[in-house]
Amino acid sequence: MGATASIRRCVCAFVLSAAGCTTLPNGHAWGNAATFAPGWERVRVSAVNAARDPWVWAPLLGAGALQIDNFDHRISDWARAETPIFGSTDEAKRWSDDLRNASAIAHAATVVFTPSGASGSEWLLNKAKGYSVQLAALGVANGITTVLKKTTDRERPNGSSTESFPSGHATTAAVYDRMAADNLESIEMSRGARLSLDIGLDTLTFATSWARVEAGAHFPSDTLVSVALGNFCARFFDDAFLGLDSTRASLAFVPVPGGGEVRWQVSFGER
Repeated sequence: MGATASIRRCVCAFVLSAAGCTTLPNGHAWGNAATFAPGWERVRVSAVNAARDPWVWAPLLGAGALQIDNFDHRISDWARAETPIFGSTDEAKRWSDDLRNASAIAHAATVVFTPSGASGSEWLLNKAKGYSVQLAALGVANGITTVLKKTTDRERPNGSSTESFPSGHATTAAVYDRMAADNLESIEMSRGARLSLDIGLDTLTFATSWARVEAGAHFPSDTLVSVALGNFCARFFDDAFLGLDSTRASLAFVPVPGGGEVRWQVSFGER
């Protein structure tokens, strides 16, 4: 509970200091453009962009690399035996719960303080629409996680069950933290404050994931796949259904005469 309360105070302090506008820089209100019928073209483009996101493909590459020379199991065995961060498997389990809950609190804080209109009724309606979209993202990510657990039947490192792949804790934290980071783009704040909050949210995701490894509940690759899944669902739903104009980065392979080149692309929405 101490970890949850501390992170909640930090997030609220930053966001409260940055809030104050009633609309986004483009004149819209957060949640106003939310829809569950965005059209197939927007869905297609959003899916492609989400797949290109470094927070999606990089963890997947990491999970694949861990299969070389049995690194996945070796790291898991070392983490359970040494528990270098949390001190014991029981403490790691407790911290994984607290950190996941802190991610939910951080996300809720960003939803509250995004600019969603001046009047009470408009504010409430836009909040409800935006929050519904982001809860749908969480529901889909957790649903996929549940299906994969049952179909892959991978035994946990501690042998407690066969639901190791992927990690529900890591998926949930990743979805909440990515959606919170997307929401922060709608809030006016200094560059330093935004960077600090983004780093804090990323830390929550990976700390939750590592806590599950030290607890013996998952192999590292389980949590990395979960981070990729959570980020994909969060970005896809925010782009396709929430309708936010935001800055996006992706890595793309572009064919050129005689071969190809990898390009880091940054797209800017109306701000």
